[in-house]
Amino acid sequence: MDAVLTQPVLVLNRLWQAVNVVGARRAFAILTQGHAQVVHLSDENYHVFSMLDWIDFSSSNPPLDRMDAVHTICHTIRVPRVILLSVFDKLPCKELKLTRNNVFERDGNRCQYCRKVFDRKELNLDHVIPRHYGGKTTWENVVCSCIRCNTRKANRLPHEASMRLRRKPSKPKWRPVISLVIDRPGHTHWKDFLDLAYWNVELKE
Repeated sequence: MDAVLTQPVLVLNRLWQAVNVVGARRAFAILTQGHAQVVHLSDENYHVFSMLDWIDFSSSNPPLDRMDAVHTICHTIRVPRVILLSVFDKLPCKELKLTRNNVFERDGNRCQYCRKVFDRKELNLDHVIPRHYGGKTTWENVVCSCIRCNTRKANRLPHEASMRLRRKPSKPKWRPVISLVIDRPGHTHWKDFLDLAYWNVELKE
């Protein structure tokens, strides 16, 4: 059950704007407290359910996969994919933290020296101006680098290693952000609520 309760659930404010992603355990707590309703897509239309109505719906429409439901002594309750808050109508706004994954996201998993795209397991962070020369760990001095290029550059400036940056690194702008990973199974339910041209994805370490 623990694995089921960690599944991600998209949270909408009362204006139907995506504001957060929480685990299923937290989503069920919010629903039980009456602070939200389940949003479910059926026959190309979205339907809203209270917690009690959702339990009834789950009983008559059990999921095909056991991992898509919480099983209690009395009920089998489907894990919601989207919930709608009853009161909150704001958008969160915060600055992206300087983390390994956020740098990879900013640079598109592309080595900023050889310009090739890699799996994140094959990437490192490189200080453009090495810390040996007083370089700081900032958005403007840290870039995504493949292991080969990182090894080649070592503790040198790019020009000392006869290497060129793909582009000058910069700090992402302030904008509303939510913690989303939308390329995993089940997240197709979210896409109508996400304007991908507007949202910037903040990933956690």
